[in-house]
Amino acid sequence: MGTALRQLPAPRPELYVFSRLDYATAGIYTAVSAFFATASGLLAPLLLQLSPNPAIASYGVNLAFYGVIGLLALAAARHVARRDLRVLATRPWFTLLMVPLAVVAAMILTAVLVALTGPPQTSANQAGLQALMQQVPAWLMVPLLVVVGPFVEEYIFRHLLIGKLSGKLNIWLCCALSVALFTAVHIVGQEALSLPVLMPYLAMGAILVLVYVWTGNNVMFSYFVHAAKNLLAVIFIYAIPPEVLERLG
Repeated sequence: MGTALRQLPAPRPELYVFSRLDYATAGIYTAVSAFFATASGLLAPLLLQLSPNPAIASYGVNLAFYGVIGLLALAAARHVARRDLRVLATRPWFTLLMVPLAVVAAMILTAVLVALTGPPQTSANQAGLQALMQQVPAWLMVPLLVVVGPFVEEYIFRHLLIGKLSGKLNIWLCCALSVALFTAVHIVGQEALSLPVLMPYLAMGAILVLVYVWTGNNVMFSYFVHAAKNLLAVIFIYAIPPEVLERLG
């Protein structure tokens, strides 16, 4: 399989063997995500004790969760991340050009798929983020949505589910699993599923899988694409008045 980047230094197979820290990190991420999806109401009393503002309390819980998982993911993938950054440093023009192109490709693919499947619909996940951003300043949201969140998700859905799992399963099966689970995590809590709701996450998941595999399983490149897409979304939401977002939704 051809790749856009030649891995320098030579690939190290031991970096793609599951470690105990991988299992622990993925297990904690899955368990806490499942709890949020099925029993988040149990957190309401605790959130009110943390802050009288539910939005601020929710932000704090999410930041703590992703912060802990992010540190574990960084510890588990530090050698791969360091190597991938060195590879990208040998091709700075490639990173500077292809990251924005990948973001544009994701936006175009999303627009096309949504147009083919029906009128745009705001997912529960997107609506929740928009409501949170109306009460939490941008400088607090950027660390969560642009820095930590994308790294955690690229570690789980690309590095583990494709980079490491493909040593045991067919890589295309791993790619499909990555897109499916990435989409599933982002539609948790959605009461009514529809194709227009699913398409933005399917498109983004597909683009991230594509760039990850195309660059020779470079998790830092897919992270930069993911972070850039989220940064654009944050800028978009904060730049548009809430009443306009409500009409668009």
